[in-house]
Amino acid sequence: MNLQQHENRDDMKVWLSQSEVEQLLEAAENAQQRIAFALGVRCGLRSHEVLDVAPEDVVDTDSGTVLRVWHGKGDKFRETPVPRDLATTIRTVDDVRPESSSTSLVEISSTRSLRRWLRSTADELADETEDVGWEHLAFHDLRRTWATALASADVDPLLVCEYGGWNDLETFLDHYRGTFSPEARKRERQKVSWL
Repeated sequence: MNLQQHENRDDMKVWLSQSEVEQLLEAAENAQQRIAFALGVRCGLRSHEVLDVAPEDVVDTDSGTVLRVWHGKGDKFRETPVPRDLATTIRTVDDVRPESSSTSLVEISSTRSLRRWLRSTADELADETEDVGWEHLAFHDLRRTWATALASADVDPLLVCEYGGWNDLETFLDHYRGTFSPEARKRERQKVSWL
């Protein structure tokens, strides 16, 4: 986990390693929470976007399976890749839920509830792992982790901007890729024998 002080606030920005992402997803209390967290950390959705996802938004295209975000920031449409296992989970949940269910995949109606889910899970992980970094985790850090993981995997930054709905590369670089992923830091440390 990487932590960095916000420039204008007292709290921290958090970037999770991929093993910490797995810990978070495994610690989710139920399928609803696991899907909500995965939409943030595996698809880069903002909290309000998570609340709008419907099963029919997962679509197979020539470029692979994508999640259609109909009302992103500024009410802008975008498509972002969705991992195969998450797409399968979403489709399975849709198959087994009652016809009368809402069209939204996550059955809560406020970002505050979503943040409470994450806070509860992160607090549990802080206690379990004795890593106080979990106490700083906010929902937007899932999006930050996702963007940095893509950048660290050498995905074209302009494509990352398109997936994430950023208007320009500068915004992405300044606010989301403010640090290297834990995996990139480890990889670079291994280049120096005495570290």
